[in-house]
Amino acid sequence: MLTELLKDLPVARDERVLVGHETSDDAGVFLLSEHIALVQTVDFLTPIVNNPYDFGRIAAANALSDIYAMGAIPLTAMNIVCFPTKKLDLLYLREILRGGLEKIHEAGAFLIGGHSVEDDEIKYGLSVTGIASPQRIFTNAGARQGDAIVITKPLGTGILATALKGKLISDADMEEAVEWMATLNKTASEVAKNFSVHGCTDVTGFGLLGHLLEMAIASKVVINLQASSIPIFPKAYEFASMGIIPAGSYTNKNFCSDYLEVDPSIDPVLLDILADTQTSGGLLISLPTSEAYKLVEELRGRGLSVASIIGQVVEKGKGKIIVTA
Repeated sequence: MLTELLKDLPVARDERVLVGHETSDDAGVFLLSEHIALVQTVDFLTPIVNNPYDFGRIAAANALSDIYAMGAIPLTAMNIVCFPTKKLDLLYLREILRGGLEKIHEAGAFLIGGHSVEDDEIKYGLSVTGIASPQRIFTNAGARQGDAIVITKPLGTGILATALKGKLISDADMEEAVEWMATLNKTASEVAKNFSVHGCTDVTGFGLLGHLLEMAIASKVVINLQASSIPIFPKAYEFASMGIIPAGSYTNKNFCSDYLEVDPSIDPVLLDILADTQTSGGLLISLPTSEAYKLVEELRGRGLSVASIIGQVVEKGKGKIIVTA
């Protein structure tokens, strides 16, 4: 929708803008010097878990993820806060900020300020600035024929958060998903830099299908997605089978439908999960198949236990995803 609304606005062009809005990448990149590029992003969320500290951790990890998806190192962060100060105890806000600050520090970045407004609905996130080598920037536009596609976190957080809002799942049963969402993509990005990465993005609100399609379109390739290889939270499948699907997931699936070719044997529930709106999901990495197995081995060795090869770039094209069993 935003792409359509903004397409006729006169956006200034400059050769120093290495990555702009054109490819729907995770962050903008501006060339500062021959050896340093500035990488910038902003993201914020409404609460998806009950614990304010956990919400802060997840929201911060989600914002920092865009920097890691570009192969960059985060340097500074600024808080973005919307909070109903007249309705809720400020201790809730303190816990949100405490969780966010913990992740900023874990990333090796520094909190340098922020902005807050009075709002009936809680919202929290970060504006993050990082740096990268101009020659080693990850984008979603470089996937090549013959590449394998690797994912680093399991799917299903949107479904589980919807179940939590409906009081169909306990906080205890959400713990695994909370810890995955609070896990920085720092390790995944650092490990990936040791390989010949051609394309990279993270899996967030547009779901696996949406973000993979963005990569396919930007790279002008066709990607074969092997559904049985994709790591999924077991309870996410259980709730999806009951019809507990976030509204955004249907939007994602509808958006992708014209660019999808789905094998008739694919379970419709599984297709819903592939379109599930994720929060602080893993990285999607496109690299030569000859290196992909070693990448997965190293990621798992560094604690990303579900890292898996989930597809291949099969040919050049205008951008398409083929979903097979």
